[in-house]
Amino acid sequence: MPHKTTFALCADDFGLSPAVSDGILQALAAGRLTATSAMTTQGHWPQAARDFRALAPQADLGLHFNLTLGAPLGEMPGFAPGGAFPAMNAIVPAAWRGGLPRAEIRDELRRQIDAFEDAHGAPPDFVDGHQHVHVLPGIAEDLIAELSRRNLAGKIWLRDSADRPRRIFSRGKHWGKALTVAALARGFRAKARAAGFVLNDGFSGFSDFDPQGDYAADFVSFLRSPGTRPLIMCHPGHVDEELARLDPVTQSRETELAFLLSERFAEVLAAANAGLGRL
Repeated sequence: MPHKTTFALCADDFGLSPAVSDGILQALAAGRLTATSAMTTQGHWPQAARDFRALAPQADLGLHFNLTLGAPLGEMPGFAPGGAFPAMNAIVPAAWRGGLPRAEIRDELRRQIDAFEDAHGAPPDFVDGHQHVHVLPGIAEDLIAELSRRNLAGKIWLRDSADRPRRIFSRGKHWGKALTVAALARGFRAKARAAGFVLNDGFSGFSDFDPQGDYAADFVSFLRSPGTRPLIMCHPGHVDEELARLDPVTQSRETELAFLLSERFAEVLAAANAGLGRL
């Protein structure tokens, strides 16, 4: 019998809104996730942190570093002059030409980590980024430096949002998004490992966020060509007015959550000879 694949499954956007957090907590309570990453820029974050502690799930809680949704925790006159974060399609070219106000971003990173620790009472178990912003040139170096300054190298893991093209193509779906993010993340893994951080090896979970799509079939593809320390991202949750105001990804979160809580999820894992495990 082939060797069983053990993979980590991380729900992004914990703390984004009360309904999103409630859905993620449901999946955690059911043992259907091994990690969730928190947006500490949102007003709901302190309550979400309390709810996580009360549940005490067997799962990692990380920082979902945010530079693209809502407002920063402090003033960023160069990066967010109107008090709202810019869109990702404005950040990427600025990052690649070295035009980001990195001192402002470093200060915001510190604020978001501090907000995590203030509410949770401990450093994050890992760090990733909303829309994978953490892997961009300049931001990646400053993230690694700040986490190292806090003596977290070797103690927490970082998300490598890239995967090898062969693995990406073997999954047969959503390869355009996966290849784009892999290109943006070029060099991140080497820098993080050189600084002493552990990362996942293998990354999937890219989606069109179509609530009418067959998410179970998508998940089957996520499990192909897993790598040696595979990580799958997902975006489950319930929908409320706050989510609808902040983010275009709404009803597909309900679809993902329903799948994770279903018997079909267990059947998919059994058919793939796969199981959940923390990184």
